[in-house]
This record gives sequence, structure tokens and C-alpha cells, in this order.
Amino acid sequence: MIDDSDLLAKLDRQFLGFPSPTSPRIMAGGHPCQGIYTTPKGARPKTAFIATHYNVDFSEHYIAPYLASRGFGFLGWNTRYRGAEDQFLLEHAVIDIGVGVRWLKEQAGVETVVILGNSGGGSLMGAYQAEAIAPTLGDLLSGAGLDALNTLPQGDLYISFNAHQGRPEVLTDWMDASVVDEFDPVATDESLNPFNPDNGPPYSEAFIARYRAAQRARNQRITDWAKAELKRLNDAGIPDRLFPLFRCWGDLRMMDGTIDPSERETPMCYRGHPAVANRSPSIGRANNLKTWLSMWSLETSKCRGKDQLAKFRMPALVVQGLADTGVFPSDAQIIFDNLGTSDKQLQMIKGAHYFEDSRRVRENAANLLCDWVESKL
Repeated sequence: MIDDSDLLAKLDRQFLGFPSPTSPRIMAGGHPCQGIYTTPKGARPKTAFIATHYNVDFSEHYIAPYLASRGFGFLGWNTRYRGAEDQFLLEHAVIDIGVGVRWLKEQAGVETVVILGNSGGGSLMGAYQAEAIAPTLGDLLSGAGLDALNTLPQGDLYISFNAHQGRPEVLTDWMDASVVDEFDPVATDESLNPFNPDNGPPYSEAFIARYRAAQRARNQRITDWAKAELKRLNDAGIPDRLFPLFRCWGDLRMMDGTIDPSERETPMCYRGHPAVANRSPSIGRANNLKTWLSMWSLETSKCRGKDQLAKFRMPALVVQGLADTGVFPSDAQIIFDNLGTSDKQLQMIKGAHYFEDSRRVRENAANLLCDWVESKL
């Protein structure tokens, strides 16, 4: 981990905890909405970033001290689903994000809010901004929840920062297409096994096409089962259930560097060697049925990037590290192309997923963000 204690010593950090319009403070004391606001000592910045993830705790986000050292505020924000991805529902997550954005605008004295979509949080923050522009989730809520959805405060600038296209897209791209039975982590179609040396790497164009189609088919099979199972349970008076998900470190780009070429190391994924990581529970490892349909399904989820980003008219920046082993140049290009705004830039730069290569690499990434924001103020 990069030592940035010298930066933190020059900054103020304020812990925040608030109820949500659709979730109160729990009896044990925890608030559904929590975060840390990082600022220069004694300052009330007029411009601040906010970043949130589907389930990862972003309160102590690695980029916060670098941006705050340049005079900005940074709200590392968490929804009620931090560490509870298996229960995720998009409509409540965006309401929780709205609590943080509203606090920045109404309590912290911030005039310009920068929506920072980092890693998996890219599509979540994109969905938030899109919902603030034109609500689409109102049919899922009523009362205070509906009121909150219809009054979400918009951000003013948007940055995609080593972000995945969308939650359904990244899971599908990473799925091991050779899975035969979702409830058996062993059963495999060897003709599609990405770790069978007979198939590659390097992988042929024919294998890649067949593999990608099989990944999409796997996502759809789970969706079809989830819809049918949810109806069966609901008809019996049962609201939902958990189910496991196995083998999701199978993106061919993690093994074959000639596909979507970049400066990344191969074979490699965020958990090390993909062949090893693929055998262990990881991304999406457990889901409620409603969570699958809300977050992971290509058919039903509104956590896909394209439709959300098309609504954007504010200035936008897409930044992609070329050594990232889980987000690739084509992903950044697709995000850029999907942005509806004409005021947009795409920057491919040195660095891995969290720019953990070195302090200099991380500083360069942070300076790029700050310089772009300052050019838009």
C-alpha cells in the first residue's frame, strides 16, 4: 500500500452518518448512509467529489488525500449495501447516494459536485446521475421513497475512473463460459474451458466468438431461472432467496494479452492468476433473486452503462489506466462513446486499476482529474 500519511496529516476528515428516506438508523446504532469527508485543513471547498461503490467501502478511498491536497473536497460515500451486495437493489442505492450529494450541496457549502465513477462504482454513479436527470425507477417505490427518487440532486461534472461498463457487463465478461451447472462448481464443458491449453491462449477468433456467446447465454440462463424461481416463491408467500454463483474469473483478456491489447500483465486478474481465482468464490458469489435481476442480469438490470450515460449533457471525462487487469481499453472507449454529452474527453494513462504502481503514478492520475475539473469551473 502506498504511504500517503504525509498528505493525510495536512487534511481534515469528518465522519458522516445519516438515515435514508427508505432506511432508518438501525437499533445497534449504525446509519445506512455513511462516509468520510476529506478536505484541506480549515477549508470549506466550493468543489467536491463523491464516489460510491455497489458493496466496497469507499469511505477511505485511496484518491481522496490526493484530490483534497489540491483544494477539493472528497466524500467517500457508502450506501446501506456496503458489504451486503447480495441484498442490493438499485432504487434504494441511488436514494442513499442522494443523501450524500444533498449534504454536499446543502450543508458543506459545495457549489460544484463531481460525480466520480470509480471501478465497479462507475455504473452505479452513472445510474445515480441518470436517475437524477430523468427518473425511471418510480414504479418500484411509493411514499417517501418515490419522493426521494423524484428529487435527487444532480451532480455537475462526471468522471469515469478505471470504471467497468456496467455491473451486468463486467460480470458477463468475466464469467467462465464453460460452466454447465450453476449449482455444481465442478461440472465443465471442456470445449469451452478457457484454462484448457487445447483452447489457448492464444485463443482463435472462432473460440473467442463462441466463448462470448456462451457467456451471454449463461447470464440469460440465470436470469430465466431467477424470474421463474421468484414467481414460484412469491406464489408460496416467500419473498426471496439466496443462491450461489461460481467461477467468474474467466475473461479471456485476463489470459491473452493480444485481445484488447494494453500494458497489463497476463495471465492476471485482481485476485492473482485467473485459473486459481476462478476456483474461489468472488464477484457476485451470492445473490438474492431480486438482486440478480436488479444488478447482474443483462436483460433486466438498469445498472448497465449505455442507457444511463446517454442521458448525460454535463462535461465528462473518461480516464483509463493501461495496466488495469480488469478494465480494458475497449471498455473505456465504449463508455466514452456511450456518453450523451458532446463535452467529453478520453485519456489513456499509465497505471493499474487503483494506480497502485507507485506514488508518482497515483499523483499523475489525481492531477489529471484536478486539472480537468479546474478547466470546467
